[in-house]
Amino acid sequence: MSFLAFAPNLRRLLWLRVVMMITLVLASLVAAKAFHIMLPVAEVASALGLMVIVNFVSWLRLWRKARIHDLELLLQLLLDIALLTWLFYATGGYSNPFVWMYLLPLSVAAVSLPWRHTWLIAGLVIAAYSLLMFWYEPLVIHTHMHLGASYHEHDEGFGLHLLGMWCGFVVSAVVIAFFVERMGRNLREYDRLLAESREKVLASERMLALGTLATGAAHELGTPLSTMAILTQELFQEHQHDPELSSSLSLLRKQIDRCKEILSSITASAGMMRSESSTSLPLHDFITQLTGRWRDMRPATPLELDCQLPQPAPVIVADLALGQSIINLINNAADASPEGISLLVRLEHEMLTIDIQDNGHFPGADDLALMGTLFHSTKQHSGGLGLGIFLAKSVLEQFDGEVTFHPREPQGTLTRIRIPLRTLRLA
Repeated sequence: MSFLAFAPNLRRLLWLRVVMMITLVLASLVAAKAFHIMLPVAEVASALGLMVIVNFVSWLRLWRKARIHDLELLLQLLLDIALLTWLFYATGGYSNPFVWMYLLPLSVAAVSLPWRHTWLIAGLVIAAYSLLMFWYEPLVIHTHMHLGASYHEHDEGFGLHLLGMWCGFVVSAVVIAFFVERMGRNLREYDRLLAESREKVLASERMLALGTLATGAAHELGTPLSTMAILTQELFQEHQHDPELSSSLSLLRKQIDRCKEILSSITASAGMMRSESSTSLPLHDFITQLTGRWRDMRPATPLELDCQLPQPAPVIVADLALGQSIINLINNAADASPEGISLLVRLEHEMLTIDIQDNGHFPGADDLALMGTLFHSTKQHSGGLGLGIFLAKSVLEQFDGEVTFHPREPQGTLTRIRIPLRTLRLA
């Protein structure tokens, strides 16, 4: 988890520890001055000093904005429990009226940590409290009041009172671990869903802006493409005697026609519902047509297709945006591995899986974390705009699909597309 996820919880723990230290210092002064209790000064001072050191280290990490993990929060809570146990052992054990402070780290764990860690903390504080009923250093009181020489010389009624305190503590610890942890989990889940909703709204706004720009660009590019088509046709007619040049001009004309087809599909499908801009096709035919279009666009890059689909193949809605998103990901693989790529298509448990394998360089950790964000491209040196993966992920999410990237041995990237078949069958 990131700094933003656990930094507020660590900050709350820091201030809670400050409150604990102030309370313990004031209680020690009152016990020594007002009730003449002989406190073990060395043990109390050492425990409070260690708390100060832990707080100082926590403050430094927050100030430097270091990455805070849930494990670090758990370790600090365990340290707090150990320090409190040492302090209570030296100051009367379970008869210490401040033994309830065990509930403070448990409350922090219940709100901030996973349930396994919460129940670990709950078990430890109950065990520590229980052990303090049998192993502790009694406190000596110098007073003329008829209370005996020490806390451990109490009567049967006081012993029953302490036993009741222990039972109340155990019940409180279990209640906090169960109910407060559930409340904390619900709050964290709510925050996660709220963050996802905000991200989806932002992505929708970006998609709308890109759609508006794409429609405008399609309209503006129509005229220059028509001019290029006319000039290419004239050059082809003038140089028919040159086979090499004629072949290049013919390829150029096909690419121009393909660009015009793409622009026509953009303007034709703009504002249309999925059922209006799509046709029903067997899945095998959809994949075959898609790879055929891609081969026409990039004949220089070999594409090996391994289509392991059952026969007869299921019929799906051949959505234009879905096909274009898959082509975008194939293009990325071809850019990384111009010497050739491979495509493996199969069905696994009602899930369409498309594996695109290339022999290029697998992106670094920073680039991998940012892949799919708007205008981030690993191909900026070659004019990449960072739109391909972003658009592909946005379209796949509409089909409850996903795209992931995995390293290949000894070199290369495996781009895996997974789409539930049920979403492809919708009309």
